[in-house]
Amino acid sequence: MDKDQTKALIDKAGGDTAFARYLGIDKKRGYQQRVNNWKRRGIPSEVMLKHQRKINSLARKLVRP
Repeated sequence: MDKDQTKALIDKAGGDTAFARYLGIDKKRGYQQRVNNWKRRGIPSEVMLKHQRKINSLARKLVRP
């Protein structure tokens, strides 16, 4: 997922904290900075694979009219 798609996805989720909470990573140290970095770099492959269903579900909501 490229950085523009990632930024739109995170914004659709309600921001950095809401996206982290959605993925269940909001208890890890530094999660806000990590998610914020994804908006500039894209979501890492490891994270995409681990949370594929949730991310795809949210991404489908982006393309709906």
